[in-house]
Amino acid sequence: MAVFYVIATPIGNLEDLTLRAIRLLKEVDLVLCEDTRVTKRLFEKQAISTPTLSYHAQSGEAKVELILEQIEKGKNIALVTDAGTPGISDPGSLLISRIRETYPDLKIEALPGPSALTAALSVAGVPTNEFIFLGFMPHKKGRETLFREITVSERTMVFYESTHRIIKTLESLSEHLSSTTKKVTIVREITKIFEEVIQGTAEEVLKTMTETPEKQKGEFVVIVSK
Repeated sequence: MAVFYVIATPIGNLEDLTLRAIRLLKEVDLVLCEDTRVTKRLFEKQAISTPTLSYHAQSGEAKVELILEQIEKGKNIALVTDAGTPGISDPGSLLISRIRETYPDLKIEALPGPSALTAALSVAGVPTNEFIFLGFMPHKKGRETLFREITVSERTMVFYESTHRIIKTLESLSEHLSSTTKKVTIVREITKIFEEVIQGTAEEVLKTMTETPEKQKGEFVVIVSK
C-alpha cells in the first residue's frame, strides 16, 4: 500500500527544510498544499517538480474523495502546509483523521521540522516542562473564558495571534494580568528577517508595541508564563 507523508515546511527561512523532506517531496507522486502558490516558491528554491493539489480549510468533500481515490490507486502522497507542521492549528488534522478511518492499515509517516510553537518556546527562556497550547485565540465566543484561564493557570500558556488582533489581545492581557506577576513574551516573525522577542509584563509589552507601530506587523506567538 502507498505511504502518506506529513512533512513540516519552513515557517519563514526557506533553508529550514530537512534533507529527508527534500528527497521525499521529489519522490512522492503528489503533494497536497494549503496554497499551491506558496508551496511553488519553496519548490522552485529546491528544484522540486512534483505535481501539487490544493487542500485547505475550505476544501469540500469532493476534494477529500479525490485524495482518497489517489491513495486507493497506490499513490504516495505528501501533505504540507504554507508554513510549519501540518495538523497543528491546521485543517490537515481533519484529512489525516479521515484517511485513518478509511485506510486503517495505511502507513502515515511524520517528517518533523519547523514549528512556530516549539521555536518560540526555545528562545523565550520560560518554563517549558509543562505548557498548554491554545492555537489561535477565538475572535468572540469563548475568548474571555480563555483569558481567565490564562490568568489563573500555573502552566505556561501559548497561542498564536495575527497582526490585526495583537494590540487588542495585549490590551485584554493587560486587563486580566494586572494583579499578577506573570510575564508576557511576544515572538514575532520567527526565522524571518525581522525576527524579534519582546518580553515583560503585559503592560510593558503593550506599551512597546503601541509606541512602535512597525512591531505590530507580522505573525506572532504569544507566551504567558510565571
